[in-house]
Amino acid sequence: MLLAVAAIAVGVALLIWGADRFVDGAASVAKNLRVPPMVIGLTIVSLGTSLPEMIVSAMAALDGNRDLGIGNVLGSNIANIGLVLGITALVIPLTVKSMTLRREMPVMFMVTLLAFALMADGALSRGDGIILIIGLVLLLAWITMLGLRDRDDPLVAEFTDSIPDQMSMGVSLLWFVVGLALLIISSRMVVWGAVEIAHLLGVSDLIIGLTIVAIGTSLPELVASLVSALKGEADLAIGNVIGSNMFNLLAVLAMPALIHPGAFAPEALMRDFPIMIGFTIALFVVSFALKKSGGVINRFEGGLLTAGFAGYLILLYFQSAA
Repeated sequence: MLLAVAAIAVGVALLIWGADRFVDGAASVAKNLRVPPMVIGLTIVSLGTSLPEMIVSAMAALDGNRDLGIGNVLGSNIANIGLVLGITALVIPLTVKSMTLRREMPVMFMVTLLAFALMADGALSRGDGIILIIGLVLLLAWITMLGLRDRDDPLVAEFTDSIPDQMSMGVSLLWFVVGLALLIISSRMVVWGAVEIAHLLGVSDLIIGLTIVAIGTSLPELVASLVSALKGEADLAIGNVIGSNMFNLLAVLAMPALIHPGAFAPEALMRDFPIMIGFTIALFVVSFALKKSGGVINRFEGGLLTAGFAGYLILLYFQSAA
């Protein structure tokens, strides 16, 4: 048990660090190839927040643990809203004015409904995976179009500023390769540790994916959102969560569908997906004041989101112990 816990702890740490190095390397390579910084920020950098979940789900699917990957997607989305935004709003209320976010929230609902429709039959097929990848390409194209059109939007500027300083092509390629290698090695550690704990505790891979793995792979969003909020960049804090949730449902959910298609645990559809939708609606409700002048997610609402996430974990504990 201790070895499995250590594998997850070390694996998650290396996963987060490796994802940062991979994104920095990829962004710098693109920059050296003269790709516009705004396009890099809105695609490579924004997609990087979901990279840990994507690699873990892919490795889990390769090992035949489809439910672990699906649990990672749903659990991460719930954690992003309940834990990440909840804790961030408790630390500092989030005032949001970005026009881009007001457009992205309805798209997040559309992506959520698409994922639900594909999972409604209780299985994920390779056809479902292809649909999700097509959705991802369309999403990236739409976000880039918005960024190129609304260059003064604060969210666009913040994503663009996230691109690392100029690196030589050699250094960029080095970090790209090192980051990729760390992602593969660390994700193997996380998946192995998670499966070992599931077997030792007698719980399903789905539960481990929803809890330990999901919380671990959501740590980058928590750190990024806290840092952004403390710097007064509330748009980026919420944008990280909205973008990550959409990428999780499109890019990450596509991994088990493409690599190891088939039926998944019914609890994912009957219990966890509705709860994820509930948290998505809750995010919309607490941000409902995002009209012309913007709105605020205050500490009370942040506390409600955090309490809701704690309640979800308690529900999983009692159901798994029953």
